[in-house]
Amino acid sequence: MSLSEQIMSDMKEAMKSRDKIKLNTVRMIKSALMNEKIKVGHDLTPDEELTVLNREKKQREESIEDFTKAKREDLAEDTKKELAVVESYMPKQLSKEELEDLVTEAIKEAGATSKSEFGKVMKVLMPKIKGKADGKVASDAVRNHLN
Repeated sequence: MSLSEQIMSDMKEAMKSRDKIKLNTVRMIKSALMNEKIKVGHDLTPDEELTVLNREKKQREESIEDFTKAKREDLAEDTKKELAVVESYMPKQLSKEELEDLVTEAIKEAGATSKSEFGKVMKVLMPKIKGKADGKVASDAVRNHLN
């Protein structure tokens, strides 16, 4: 089942169960995917869909952080529920050990030996972890390995 088919199915399910948060979140995802499709001018590839989902995920993570700073726990809780819905459409996240293995492999593949070759390693690593790990966590891991 494609992502758009899954979203339509989940939207119907959320309507039937009267789950407002899931329904609104699924509608936002669907809207973001449609906007991206219009922007690029063709049906989205799975890679492009993943990019949109990552953007939605990051937005919610930032919102949770902002709401928590503003002591608005009610809004933070709702946004955490939205984040869970967004994450349900994303691939399983890599464990710390799996990420470390991929970082080591990318360093060998790039032939990197110093910090100055950080960019080369990231260029090799990012396509392998797209959607499966946060870029910030990955860059921290690469920096630690190159020290």
